[in-house]
Amino acid sequence: MCLPLLLGVLLWAALWWLRDRQRLPASGAFVFITGCDSGFGRLLALRLDQRGFRVLAGCLTPAGAEHLQWAASSHLHTTLLDVTDPHSIQRAAEWVETQVGEAGLFGLVNNAGVAGVIGPTPWLTREDFHRVLNVNTLGPIGVTLALLPLLQQARGRIVNITSVLGRLAANGGGYCVSKFGLEAFSDSLRRDMAPFGVQVSIVEPGFFRTPVTNLDSLEEALQACWARLPPTTRARYGEAFLTKYLKVQRSIMSLICDPDLTKVSRCLEHALTARHPRTRYSPGWDAKLLWLPASYLPASLVDAILTWVLPRPAQAVC
Repeated sequence: MCLPLLLGVLLWAALWWLRDRQRLPASGAFVFITGCDSGFGRLLALRLDQRGFRVLAGCLTPAGAEHLQWAASSHLHTTLLDVTDPHSIQRAAEWVETQVGEAGLFGLVNNAGVAGVIGPTPWLTREDFHRVLNVNTLGPIGVTLALLPLLQQARGRIVNITSVLGRLAANGGGYCVSKFGLEAFSDSLRRDMAPFGVQVSIVEPGFFRTPVTNLDSLEEALQACWARLPPTTRARYGEAFLTKYLKVQRSIMSLICDPDLTKVSRCLEHALTARHPRTRYSPGWDAKLLWLPASYLPASLVDAILTWVLPRPAQAVC
């Protein structure tokens, strides 16, 4: 009884492995990537450029665009794009259309993102959430909708970079909320676009060392948030709370942040070049061994663990 089952599992694994390794002849295909000033976007743009793709890179700043163009071949082209500005998105979409012509757009990678303030929810304002959602959720939605006709024309691929924190909200702030939202958009989009031959994949990285996870920036944002709190709120938490919270945050980020960004770029490349791209990719050891397993645990257990890790407010009810 066990032997046939084992053979069946091994056969299925072998067939999946062979299917997963099949690639498309993608040389010369057009791919548009957002957020190419640094991090995952810049690395992916350069790797795809080396592989013969016609990379169209959206950068937020002129300096980022110039730096990328200097490092790439003449086949890579850049444009300025602010994903929070509908007019900027429309201009970029028109520029992409002139670049791709009748070939259409083979790939769209929604990479642009920010962390915002990561901290206790009662410290935050509606604007704190809105600022992050505008970039991480509404931005990709706007870019995708603007480029869908070109993607349908080429029967192309859409790859949305979310996060393992789009599966498990480990902290307060707009980041987790924005990534949960982008996950939902990606799932519904995948089903809606399947009849038209457009495939949608989600890449959920663990913690990697990028400008989004820069500890100095995260701490500066949280300290500014603390400074604007009313005296009653600061008294409720106590001065020591902020110090301990920052210490825990720095310890966790230093422990699990992976410097090897190629783990993410390889997943992005697979989603764009595989004949049968996966629905989800989870690069990073912490994604596979920590966050994803934790997302399937009972919520009460996860709450207990995270509450134990973080400091308690001075006036917390016992």
